Amino acid sequence: MIKKIAILGSTGSIGTQALEIVREQTDKLEIELLTAHSNADLLIAQAIEFKPNHVVIVDENQYRKVKDALDPLDIKVFTGSKSIEDLMEITSADTILTAMVGYSGLKPTIKAIENKKRVALANKETLVVAGELISALCIEHKVEIIPVDSEHSAIFQCLVGESPDAIDKIILTASGGPFRGKKRADLTHITKADALRHPNWNMGAKVTIDSATLMNKGLEVIEAKWLFGLNLKQIEVVVHPQSIIHSMVEFNDGSIKAQLGLPDMKLPIHYAFFFPERTHSNFRRMSFKEINTLSFEEPDLETFRNLALAYEAMEKGGNLACILNAANEIAVAAFLDDKIGFLKIAELNENCMAKVPFVSKPTLNDYIETDSETRRIAKSLL
Repeated sequence: MIKKIAILGSTGSIGTQALEIVREQTDKLEIELLTAHSNADLLIAQAIEFKPNHVVIVDENQYRKVKDALDPLDIKVFTGSKSIEDLMEITSADTILTAMVGYSGLKPTIKAIENKKRVALANKETLVVAGELISALCIEHKVEIIPVDSEHSAIFQCLVGESPDAIDKIILTASGGPFRGKKRADLTHITKADALRHPNWNMGAKVTIDSATLMNKGLEVIEAKWLFGLNLKQIEVVVHPQSIIHSMVEFNDGSIKAQLGLPDMKLPIHYAFFFPERTHSNFRRMSFKEINTLSFEEPDLETFRNLALAYEAMEKGGNLACILNAANEIAVAAFLDDKIGFLKIAELNENCMAKVPFVSKPTLNDYIETDSETRRIAKSLL
């Protein structure tokens, strides 16, 4: 039976790789919905090739261009972020791949869950910002979230057939990014070009900068708490420069399971699309003859403060992770615009965590207000 897929964020790194998989599996996968923020040209090209029923271009200034290009194909075109939420109610897609960047993925994911759609989650910020709310909604609507982050996909795969009660801890691996081994003094004059040179992974600019600051790993720690129902002491991070072991689970008998593979995001996307089945792919295979070393190090929490801030946010709970995420989105954007230095990213995040009011039991409206207030304060601190 053909699986029907919606890709929220189809012109980004995850979205384009997901479409590569669909292109190779046309007998098994079909595109129902594509959305993009403002990359109208690529969205038009994707829609012409895959012929979805619906397309959303969030940027209203690009609407007429997309509409005119796709009208002859009878593809329904919408605009605005609210359209993505509304389409979750009417799309016939079986699986919603949420690959939107940052906080923007929260509301569409909520709507997908409320409409009982399986979610392939590549937008880690959704669980970072509102993990408690999302977890409750999944239970209420009996919806399954399949993680697409390589680390969480690895944990998910290691846990298939295992009892949650048997977990002692999970071990998230981090490449260490382009500045592994550097100290604070070495990072004073880092440029965005330096930070965008990831040694192993090909990702979008936001995620690549987050990897360089270890914020990406911090967000993954918080995401893991909600995905797998763990506490602070059950989530460990180790630096693994080769990015071959994507993560591990240690069980209560002392056994450790690991999931290995080449650093290629198509692997976890493919797994999420077809779970619980494994289907053949033509991806390049890993050869142990070519791998001479698998090494591990402790993360440097003093130099890379963002990981420590994430643990603090997870431990305190409430809206603190929402504050951290919103501040970080402003800080990374400012760094990419050459407005602040590399080390200022973590400093801005920490300042916002101290200044924005803490809410211990936030509602959805509290999360929305927290996000808005944090962005206002962060911009004032630039």
